[in-house]
Amino acid sequence: MGYGIKLLVCGDYACFTRPEMKAERVSYDVMTPSAARGILEAIHWKPAIRWVVDRIHVLKEIRFDSVRRNEVEGKIPSRTVAEAMKGREVDLHQYASRERQQRASLILRDVSYVIDAHFELTKRAGPEDTEEKHYNMAIRRMREGQCYHRPYFGCREFPVSFRLVEDGRVPASFHSGERDLGWMLWDLDFGDGMTPRFFRATMHDGVIDVPDLRRGGGDADTGLPL
Repeated sequence: MGYGIKLLVCGDYACFTRPEMKAERVSYDVMTPSAARGILEAIHWKPAIRWVVDRIHVLKEIRFDSVRRNEVEGKIPSRTVAEAMKGREVDLHQYASRERQQRASLILRDVSYVIDAHFELTKRAGPEDTEEKHYNMAIRRMREGQCYHRPYFGCREFPVSFRLVEDGRVPASFHSGERDLGWMLWDLDFGDGMTPRFFRATMHDGVIDVPDLRRGGGDADTGLPL
């Protein structure tokens, strides 16, 4: 295991969309490991390292809000962009007023988590890429609030505020006892054609232990629809 960090993240709203809900956006009860990894990569990422989420601490009560939001129906096709890059005259506009759709969303509000994670060196690490070097870079950026792009809770309109937990002491959780959260998206397996991997998430006193499915840890299933 590489160098570990604890990062406190919080925000007004969050939406970690369940893939089985199709058109309507319905959030998981808590942050998914893939969303936690995305936050860490927004702060510090290099091809030489890979973030691994070990635990997610749920600090506040799980509360939902039902809202309706305007979304656009589609996006500009990549083939149209490719044609424009070749110098051909194409329409790259997207008219939101013509493609606007209203969709219901069940989102989380007033969320706060602690991400307990570590990173490992990848095969792309060079001689100058040491664990100590990347650890110091990550810690400095977390302390100073620096990021490559603003991290968000599932959707870009739900920004994340973050702070490094310096002394390793995680704030007390609102939750006690055991709670079965059902099947949850662990991450996409990019080594197997971007296959979605799921695990059975259980929260013990506000803490979710995240298995490392690359090494066969925990229950796994890839049969849920996307």
